Amino acid sequence: MKTLLVLAQHPDFADSVSAALNPEQYRIIHRSNVEEAEPFLAHGLADLAILDVELTSVQGTWFLEKLRRRGPKCPIIIYTGARQWEWEEEAYAQGAAHVLSKPVRARTLNVLLDRLWATPSNPLAVATTSSQSLLPAPIEVMRPAEPAFSLQPAPAGPSHTLGVLRDFSGILTHSLNLEAMLKQFLMLLREIVSINRAAIFLRIPSTPFEEANAARETRRLRAAASVGLSAGLLEHFELSLDSGIGGHLFRLGRILRRNGEEARTDPETRKEFELLGGQVAIPILDRETVMGVAVFDGRITGEPLVNSELELIFRLLEQLGLAVKNIWLHGQLTGNHEMMAGILRELSSACVLVSRDLAILHANKMARKYFSRAERQSGELEFSDLPQALGAKVYQVLKAGSAITGFKYEPEHLPGTVYNVNIVPFQRPASGLPASVLLMAEDLTQSQQLQRLEIEAANLRLVKTMADRLTHEIGNAMVPLSTHQQLLADKWKDPEFRASLDAALADGVKRVTRLINQMRFLARDALLAADAFPLSPLIEEAFQEARKYQPVKAAQLKYETGSTPIVLTGDRAALKHALAEVMLNALQANPTDPKIGVRLHSESTGNGKEDLQIEVQDNGTGFTSEAAQKAPAPFFTTRNVGLGLGLTVSRKIIETHHGRLEIVSPKSGEAGVVRISLPLDAASTHK
Repeated sequence: MKTLLVLAQHPDFADSVSAALNPEQYRIIHRSNVEEAEPFLAHGLADLAILDVELTSVQGTWFLEKLRRRGPKCPIIIYTGARQWEWEEEAYAQGAAHVLSKPVRARTLNVLLDRLWATPSNPLAVATTSSQSLLPAPIEVMRPAEPAFSLQPAPAGPSHTLGVLRDFSGILTHSLNLEAMLKQFLMLLREIVSINRAAIFLRIPSTPFEEANAARETRRLRAAASVGLSAGLLEHFELSLDSGIGGHLFRLGRILRRNGEEARTDPETRKEFELLGGQVAIPILDRETVMGVAVFDGRITGEPLVNSELELIFRLLEQLGLAVKNIWLHGQLTGNHEMMAGILRELSSACVLVSRDLAILHANKMARKYFSRAERQSGELEFSDLPQALGAKVYQVLKAGSAITGFKYEPEHLPGTVYNVNIVPFQRPASGLPASVLLMAEDLTQSQQLQRLEIEAANLRLVKTMADRLTHEIGNAMVPLSTHQQLLADKWKDPEFRASLDAALADGVKRVTRLINQMRFLARDALLAADAFPLSPLIEEAFQEARKYQPVKAAQLKYETGSTPIVLTGDRAALKHALAEVMLNALQANPTDPKIGVRLHSESTGNGKEDLQIEVQDNGTGFTSEAAQKAPAPFFTTRNVGLGLGLTVSRKIIETHHGRLEIVSPKSGEAGVVRISLPLDAASTHK
């Protein structure tokens, strides 16, 4: 019993073959491709191969050649639908015994099989006899060439050598040496097809880290390899995808001939063909876009390349384009990897990448410095080198998939050292668990020490400034008292002296009392009382309190509270002091004829709540831009007396009541305005 291997995409064809043959003489094995049939071909288990393929393009020839390589001794019968004589001749050249037209005819197939094994010792006689007997048959049988089951090697010719080139094209995609790959490709093409001259031009690959004008560079094509052309010519010669040969191929995407209509009507294209000595230009595609251009001359004998050879070279160049794209992508990945590795290596923070199997994939030099053990000989970091506390958290992130950010870690063996640690998972798309985890550790020891030193220095500067201002203010209050104390024994009985002493005592007590109140309110961080009280009397009392420190008879207060009384809830004494300081600042803005205006209104905060706003306006020259920014800062003053704490104390009191104090941005020629905002949950209205 003979074993027939049927290679067909559809099982119906195998059923037709099986129905046409005697099952006691032939065993039918159906496979859809050569890879599935390889065990039968490699071990000689198939006595004959029946191939269902369309001989209308180069794919059918490639399929036949692949089958011939896997089973060189196995005879082949081809069934095809449409016939083209040039491809049928190629099939015979590749070793096919017979080429038949579909559908399968039982009589013809049985006659061929009987004659195939009738006289196996004389293959040529079998081939001749079968050829003569089949000529008058009712079906169309193509003329057989050399029998496929002959052990003689195929003749060396263009078809055979182009088959070798197709084998080579499969190797091109695995190469990463672009220059050597292109050079070897052209030399092999010259050896097989006898190309006289050839040149390959490629686009300039771009990377994501290049400048913006690099996009224009990718439209230019530079010579990457050549044969039969001067290196000096190609060194200064470029093509472009915008015009000339490159422009035509980019727009058309097909082969361009020098004597074609497109080339003859374009002067630049004609000039480029003339300089390169080429007759045909073929685009190099990566199945998406034009990667480059290959320009070929005719054969060394002067004959032009035929269409079948150009079509085959076109497909080989398509594979070459894919190989070039792979090389570019590999170069970009390598460059990106080197850049990221360099960045991680030079970071001042430790970076450790841990895989799911707890292997260290990457550790920069700071990580090795922080976590490597002194007794380890190798410089590589291992997971066991990580402190137990950090290793446990890395394992937790690998299992849970959620990041751990911003926690402090203090090594037991390094007291005083503090690390800020972040652990971030790296998850693959459509994967529930992370593939790896990045541990980042930043040494905060020095920065915290510097921060403490800076705070201490700032505190010392503040104490120095406060001591200077307090000394100045208390000294101003004590000078009159000291002078009167020295004259007290001699002028006690003088009424004018006693009146002066009384005024000096009152002024000193007043100034010291204000200073004490300012210090007391600055030291508070919470309210001492939360009483409800009306706002109008508080404004009047604050105005009178401010006049004590700026006694001007012409001072006026004008305010509008509306028809509905407003009741505040909070520390009445503190709010009175805050308003008094703001009004004192307004009185000092125009010492000769001070006028103060107070306006009350509400404003929405945007989250469904409202604020009560108290705007205090003076009739002075207004705040400068610098003064508006620095006025609430401690110890800022534009006068020679006072500590410069008035608005600072007011802001502290207002913020304690969850409000805010701001200096309205000044405009040229307008008076100064200080705005106090209090939330309406601390202020209510009563009819």
